[in-house]
Amino acid sequence: MNVVKENPLKTRQDLEQALLDLVQPVYRLMAAQEKQGRVHLGDSGTVYDQPRQEIEGFLRTLWGLGPLFHHPEKITAYPTLFNQTKSGILAGTNPDSPFYWGELQDYDQLFVEMGALATFLILTKESCYDSFTKTEQKQLCQWLNQINQHTIPPTNWLFFRILVNSFFEIVNYPFPAEQLENDLAEIQHYYLADGWYFDGYENQIDYYIPFGMQYYGLLYAQLTSHKESPYAKIFRKRATVFATTFKDWFSKNGAALPFGRSLTYRFAQSAFFAAAAFAKQDFTGFSQAEGKYLLLNNMRQWFQQPIFTTDGLLSIGYAYPNLVMAEGYNAPGSPYWAFKNFILLALPEDDAFWQLPETCPTFPKQVFNPHSRMLLVHSDDGQELQAFTTGQHSHEHAHGQAKYEKYVYSTTFGFSVPKGSVLPKQGAFDSTLALSEQETNYQTAFGFKEYRIHDDYVYNLWQPWSNVTIKTFVIPCYPWHIRIHQIETQRSLHLLAGSFSAPKDGQVTNGKQLAYAETSVGTTGIKLFTPGSCEVTQPEPNTNLLYPQTHLPQGHFEVAPGKETIILACLGHARKNFSDTPTIEVAFKGKKVSYWLAGKEHTVTLAESME
Repeated sequence: MNVVKENPLKTRQDLEQALLDLVQPVYRLMAAQEKQGRVHLGDSGTVYDQPRQEIEGFLRTLWGLGPLFHHPEKITAYPTLFNQTKSGILAGTNPDSPFYWGELQDYDQLFVEMGALATFLILTKESCYDSFTKTEQKQLCQWLNQINQHTIPPTNWLFFRILVNSFFEIVNYPFPAEQLENDLAEIQHYYLADGWYFDGYENQIDYYIPFGMQYYGLLYAQLTSHKESPYAKIFRKRATVFATTFKDWFSKNGAALPFGRSLTYRFAQSAFFAAAAFAKQDFTGFSQAEGKYLLLNNMRQWFQQPIFTTDGLLSIGYAYPNLVMAEGYNAPGSPYWAFKNFILLALPEDDAFWQLPETCPTFPKQVFNPHSRMLLVHSDDGQELQAFTTGQHSHEHAHGQAKYEKYVYSTTFGFSVPKGSVLPKQGAFDSTLALSEQETNYQTAFGFKEYRIHDDYVYNLWQPWSNVTIKTFVIPCYPWHIRIHQIETQRSLHLLAGSFSAPKDGQVTNGKQLAYAETSVGTTGIKLFTPGSCEVTQPEPNTNLLYPQTHLPQGHFEVAPGKETIILACLGHARKNFSDTPTIEVAFKGKKVSYWLAGKEHTVTLAESME
C-alpha cells in the first residue's frame, strides 16, 4: 500500500483519499465474491462463526463511509461505492435475502457492529434511510431492534444500544425509552475522574476508554436529537478534561503506547481526537490544534508500517501481520475498527478544523496518572514514551498478563507476548520477571495482591504460590529504570529478569554483570547489582508487537529457600548508542535506594520495603 504511505494527510482531501485507498480493496473483493453486506477477508478463526466474521468485515467499513456519505456530493462522486453500501445494508436486513444477517442471540458479536450501522444511518439519513421503502425501513429497524431484546455485557457495549435507540428516536421508530435511560445511567457507574472510565471491569483501563467510552459519549452528544440532554452535557464535560492527560499516552512522533487489548485496531488509538473535532469539543489545558497534531501524526506513523496484506487489506497484528498477539475476537475484518478516525470526514470542506495548524503538545518528563495506574515517562526529546504500570488486570482475554501486567511498556521497544512457557525463548519475557522451579514452565504475574504507585516509583506484591512472596519496586530514571525484588520463599527458584526487546540487528555485548544490544532503534540492556548472570537472548520470532525478530537482554538468578533481595537496572535508550548512555550505580539499605546517574546522586524511599 505505497499509495497510503505516500499520503501526507494534510488536508480533508488527503483523509478522504486515505479512506478510499483503504476501503476499495474490501469492496472490490466483496464484488468479486458476489456478496452483499458481507465479505470474506481471510480464513483465521474467532470465537464467533464465519458468517459473523464476514458481516463484521462489511459493517466496520461504515465507520468511515458514514462520515464520507454524510455529504450528498460524495454520493454523486462515488456512486458505485455508495450503491454497494446501500444494497449491502438492505440485503443484510431483509429476512428473504440469502445475505440476511440473521436472528441474533444474547451477547452476539453483531450487537457490536450495530454501533457502526446506527452511526452510518444517522449521518446519511436523508440520502439513505429516507430513500428506503416503508418495508425496507421496517425490516432494517426490526433487525436492529434485536439489541433491545437480548442481553449484552455491561461494558462499552451499552453504547451500541444507546446509538441504536438514538437512531430509532430520530426516525420515530418505537423503542424502549427506559432502556436508553437505563443504559445512559449505567455508564455513569464506570466513571472514575478527570475524564477516565473503566470499561465494565475496574482493573481494566485501556484504549477502550478513549476509542470506546469517550468516543461514543461524544458521538451521542453530537448525534442525539436531545442536544440538551443532561447526559450529553456530562459526556462533553468529561471530554473537556480527558485530553489533558490522555495526550501523555503519545510520543512526539505520533506513536501511541502499545498497551492492553485490541491493539490490532491500530490507529483507532487516536480516534478520540477525531470524535472531539467532529463534536466541536472544547478542552481545558489542551487545544484542537494539539489534538489534530496527535491524530494525524499517529495515522502517519501507522501508514509507514507493514500492516497491509499483499491484497491491500488491513491485517490482524500490530506493527506487522501477527496472529500470535491476537485476541479470540480478532477476525480478518476486525482491524477496520480503525475507520472510526474517519469521523473527521463528516466535517465539511470549509470547516475551520482543516485550517488549524498542527501544534505539538508539551509532554511532561514524568507524570503519575492515578486512573490508568501509570507513571508515564517521556524522553527529553519527547520521541520515546515509557509507561510504568501496576494493578491493571484483564481476566479473560489472550495474553492478559503480557498486555496489562508487565513492569513497563514502550513506544520504541514495544512489548512481547508468549508463544509458550516451557522455555525462556518461547515466553519472550521482556519487561517482566518470570520464575520456575526447574528452568522450564515459567510463569509471570497474573494479578497482584498489593500494588501502589508513587510519584517516583511503582510497587507491587505477587504471590505465585502461597509460600512465595515477591515485593517489587520499579524506579524510573530514564533511560534506565531500577528494579528491586524482595523475595521470601520456601521453594528453590529460577528467576528471569527481562529488559526491553529490540529488533534483531546491530551489535550485541555480553558480560557477566552487563549485557546490551545496540540496534537500529536504540539500545536495550541490563545491569546486575546482585550475583547472577546476564546475556542478550533471542526469543521466538513474532512475539514482539513491533519487531518480528528481537534481541532481549535478560538476567538469570537462582534463589534458595529463605529471604533474598535482587537489584538490577534495565536500559531502554531510544535512538541512542550505548556510548551515549549515562552510567548507573545503585545502593540499597533499609528503605532507602541511592542511585547515581552519570555520577549525580538521587535517593528514593521505599515505604513498603521489608527492610
